[in-house]
Amino acid sequence: MASSRLIRVFPFLDWLADYDLHKLKSDLVAGITVALVLVPQSMAYAQLAGLPAYYGLYASFLPPMVAALFGSSHRLATGPVAVVSIMTATALEPLATAGSAEFIGYAVLLAFLVGLFQFALGILKLGLVVNLLSHPVIVGFTNAAALIIGSSQIARLLGIQVDSADHWLETMVRLGRAAFAYIHWPSLGMGLLAMVVMIVLKKWRPRVPNVLVAVVVTTLLSWMMGFENNRIVQLDQLQVQGVPDLISNLNSTIDHINQTGAVRNQVTRRHHADKGHGVNRDKTTKQDTSGLCGRCHQHKEMDIVRLQDPAFRRSTIRMQKENVLELHFMAGVLDQYIAGSKKKAEEMRRRLRSLQLVAVKDGHGGLQYRPAAEVPVDARAEATVWRMRIGRGPIDGGKIQLAGGGEIIGAVPRGLPRFSLPRFDWQVISRLLSAAVIISLLGFMEAISIAKAIATRTGRKIDPNQELIGQGLANMVGSCSSSYPVSGSFSRSAVNYQAGARTAMASVCTSLMVLLAILFLTPLLYYLPQPVLAAIIILAVVNLFSVREIAHAWRIRKSDGVISVLTFLTTLGFAPHLDKGIFLGVGLSVAVFFYCKMKPMLAELSLCEDGHYRNVDHFHLRQCPYIVIIRFDGPLFFANISYLEKEATKVITQRERAKIIIFKCNGINYIDATGETALNLLVQRLQAGGYQVYFSGLKVVQVLNVLRASGTLEVIGEDHVLPTLVQTLDVVWPLVHRPEDTAHCPLKTVMYQKDEREPGCRQMA
Repeated sequence: MASSRLIRVFPFLDWLADYDLHKLKSDLVAGITVALVLVPQSMAYAQLAGLPAYYGLYASFLPPMVAALFGSSHRLATGPVAVVSIMTATALEPLATAGSAEFIGYAVLLAFLVGLFQFALGILKLGLVVNLLSHPVIVGFTNAAALIIGSSQIARLLGIQVDSADHWLETMVRLGRAAFAYIHWPSLGMGLLAMVVMIVLKKWRPRVPNVLVAVVVTTLLSWMMGFENNRIVQLDQLQVQGVPDLISNLNSTIDHINQTGAVRNQVTRRHHADKGHGVNRDKTTKQDTSGLCGRCHQHKEMDIVRLQDPAFRRSTIRMQKENVLELHFMAGVLDQYIAGSKKKAEEMRRRLRSLQLVAVKDGHGGLQYRPAAEVPVDARAEATVWRMRIGRGPIDGGKIQLAGGGEIIGAVPRGLPRFSLPRFDWQVISRLLSAAVIISLLGFMEAISIAKAIATRTGRKIDPNQELIGQGLANMVGSCSSSYPVSGSFSRSAVNYQAGARTAMASVCTSLMVLLAILFLTPLLYYLPQPVLAAIIILAVVNLFSVREIAHAWRIRKSDGVISVLTFLTTLGFAPHLDKGIFLGVGLSVAVFFYCKMKPMLAELSLCEDGHYRNVDHFHLRQCPYIVIIRFDGPLFFANISYLEKEATKVITQRERAKIIIFKCNGINYIDATGETALNLLVQRLQAGGYQVYFSGLKVVQVLNVLRASGTLEVIGEDHVLPTLVQTLDVVWPLVHRPEDTAHCPLKTVMYQKDEREPGCRQMA
């Protein structure tokens, strides 16, 4: 007993007990293979999340090991993934500038929140909550996310800079304009070369780590050809009309945005404080007087007297509410000002980035830079065409960066990340909670899907709750080592399985390989081209896009197809706010579910040629004029009881000679108080109308015991409830038929609606 409890807490003890050298060899090979894919892929995904590339290595160090040791899957490879990365960036963009210290801190905090939610679900054994994300919702969202993720890398692939807009479509328009103005062809060539290498190797040499080979080849090529070519110049070297004023206006606008943002944050804090203060004061005016006046006891007594005056209290509460509304209005005005200023700044950055400059020599042997269109080729000091590299912050006139080549990773910090708990800011946490829940569920859906797919091949059972615990611990522990949210990866889990992983030790080996890379191999990544990371992401998400899945959902059920399409369109339309697509999809799924439960299948039955009693409308069967058999499929509860009453009454009233009503209840697996009361009234009404009412197939625990406890069974009659429909017919059929009617009754002999034989059912005299 003790050992089983220990294994429940430390599941890795189960497979560690019979671990041997042969398994270690297989796991070591698989772990190294996955690490070769993970290192470059994780750096690409970190940039997709808006973080410096090396944070992908931090997210690949501890989380894979922890998730493997405490999860139930032996071959699930955990780490940075595309969908979680883009949702991380989406959740944090409104709070801080991508790549800034605040942004990184919020990403680490988000990882902790995601892990805490997953861990709580696992401990409480609520793994079934992921079923809220139905397959049509996942299909629609995944297809939209694949488009958004892939398109977000086009700018890096083309070697251009584009500011992200509030909506994905607007960002695509900006991207088109920037690409039309300038494409850095060496960057595009480097990215396409990486794609070709990865595609060819994946097809012809699937066992070769194609991502690693593409990274090595392009990094060497970047180093040899001098792919990066940057230069720092001063403002007075730019001989372009209007540029100094443009830079000055841009810096001034950014400064105004920052100052207004600071005021906006203060207003928000004051707004929340006043709302809470108003509620607390309203509730405690009669008891809490400690903070009313601290000068003397006399003043405190005066305040108490004033608070006991109803008119004064109403006036105070009204002033507090007016103050809250005023702060709310002020926050809205500041938001509009910030949005307008951001658009102005984005337009100024676009104009600066679109400049194509060439170097010319001045009279003192120095270099100046003028527009390429104004300088003849023979008058240029060099052949390079320069562009201004403009970030999101202000421009230092003494250190303006010009780019004449492609963009590389650059210096990657060597050494372990800083180990510490994330900084908890409760206001930030409140704004991240919804994103944390969505990322938790989506990430776990991705993890459990690939884990189950591999488990079907290996025959190993997967425990969703234990997997939630493993993923939750991986994110929480990872947040202590500067990791952002992670999840199980489809591609790397497949590599892990194909490479021969036997146990979770393979993921431990992967983590150790990443540790070696962090400690010793980061200088080798300096010349890695950014377009190659973009190519890695684009090829990774191509497999996520599948119109066939949406078409399949449409063929299965039209409502599922509609949910997939609407989720897809909503996710695209509201991008980068991807959570809105998820919320709409979940809402539609729940609405369709309740609609189906509110209008469950109700059918009249008759004998079919296969010996079963089936739907008379679907199989075109004749009905007995004296006995009505009604089948009701679904739970009997408050939301559908009126539908049952209406439809059952409609069927019965259409049968003028009916004497006996049989309810076939095998499909009823639940009944609530409303359903029981309505069923009681329906039976009484039918009995008062002269009908005999029988029930067959009532489930003992779920339904029959409820009817017995409520007294409804006495109204129906114990002898009117039988286990099967056949037994019920054996009892009631002789009550309204003669023995010779057997060959002519649709309940005893199969008869179709076009059957010319006379029904022959005659009521007994």
